[in-house]
Amino acid sequence: MKSCMILDDSSVIRKVARRILENAGCTVFDAIDGEEALLLCRGKMPDAIIVDWTMPGMSGIEFISAFSETFGELAENTALIYCTYEMDVPAMARAKRAGATHFIMKPFDQRTMLEKLADAGLMSTDVAA
Repeated sequence: MKSCMILDDSSVIRKVARRILENAGCTVFDAIDGEEALLLCRGKMPDAIIVDWTMPGMSGIEFISAFSETFGELAENTALIYCTYEMDVPAMARAKRAGATHFIMKPFDQRTMLEKLADAGLMSTDVAA
């Protein structure tokens, strides 16, 4: 069973993403900020992290950089899905350089979320269809 972390300061986004991911058979845990997420990763490294672009204290890009620096080679096996409301190409390019592997736009639905996880190799395309 794949594990996913939802890193978002919005309780609504965490709840919607959790429902989608659990219904797809994933083990899900969440964090409301980057510091909490880094601590949780020390205990259990997820297969994917869905990272909000704006959060208090540490932005999504800052989290992705800190995650990559903190966990080094271990981080390479985790899909980092950068989640944003805006098609901000420069910010997405910075996120990609920091280590983001995939992107998803808010608001997302079940189909979009599962397609991103399939693109990341975390589930079969059958589940995403």
